[in-house]
Amino acid sequence: MSVFKELDFDGHEQIVFCSDDSVGLRAIIAIHNTHRGPSLGGCRMWGYASEGAALQDVLRLSRGMTYKAAMAGIELGGGKSVIIGDPTRLKTPALMQAMGRAVDRLSGRYIIAEDVGTNVSDMGEIKKSTRHVVGLGQADGGAGDPSPTTARGCYVGLRAAVEHTFKTADLRGARVAIQGLGNVGWHLCQYLKEAGAELVVSDIRASKAERAVAEFDAKAVTTDEIYEADVDVFAPCALGAILNDETIPRLKAKVIAGAANNQLAKPQHADALTDRDILYAPDYIINAAGLIRVDSERRGFDPHWVNQKVDEISNTLKEVFAVAESNSVSTAVAAEQLATARLGRTGTQQ
Repeated sequence: MSVFKELDFDGHEQIVFCSDDSVGLRAIIAIHNTHRGPSLGGCRMWGYASEGAALQDVLRLSRGMTYKAAMAGIELGGGKSVIIGDPTRLKTPALMQAMGRAVDRLSGRYIIAEDVGTNVSDMGEIKKSTRHVVGLGQADGGAGDPSPTTARGCYVGLRAAVEHTFKTADLRGARVAIQGLGNVGWHLCQYLKEAGAELVVSDIRASKAERAVAEFDAKAVTTDEIYEADVDVFAPCALGAILNDETIPRLKAKVIAGAANNQLAKPQHADALTDRDILYAPDYIINAAGLIRVDSERRGFDPHWVNQKVDEISNTLKEVFAVAESNSVSTAVAAEQLATARLGRTGTQQ
């Protein structure tokens, strides 16, 4: 494999392969761009099928963080890390502390936070080895779990997309399919239920879906059936690459607005959604609220500033939708045009 010819390599500044045999650590840290500030991004722990799959994921995720920070208007660059391994079996405090040492060797160029497969407690372990960590619990001097804030930002963005498509932001009676009931997906369910939406849910854990049925009066479907749910909005809140050649033709929703990263399997799938008259809210804009929260944490947590920045997600998406329509391009292309302009770049290699 040639890293520099990898499809998702986009002029990344630094890629670090980390290992510690004493604790079983195998990890990759990718720093995409530090033009606006130090790179910040979560640490994902996942049982990847191969090291190549892990590399592809961290490259895509770190690039997305660069655009996320730029579109959120915060002074950060894009980075991400992945730990290869099943978090339910292989995660230990010692492994997290070893990951912290790997981060510390970068001397602040990369700031680590939680992501899929890691949590606030893990960041507390990482803090024992480095100060370059955010997303900490209050006991460790942080602002606590950022997922409720991420969910609120997603809710704000979802309403903006619904208003653009259906000419109303009133979600009473709106049908929303939520794919993935992790921390963010669950909190999004709460926001939507309070707004009067009708929910269809799926999760790889049947018990989680059953709980959503009980608490939110949701309808549970299988992880495959969720794509064909008869809904107005599809909210992907699990892993990426779920919008692809197989799933897009099955969608009945007219709006895609969810918190998952890298929802498009390939760039051309944005055009496929546009061709079907489906409005896509670019993921790195709608899911930026968690980044906004941890950015505030590293500078002295200010909840008022956080809420103000999260509310701006709505206006940012409206700008993207307007540019897409005026230039006759997909919302993904419009978002990239705006992001690269803020970065002073000419675009990606895709």
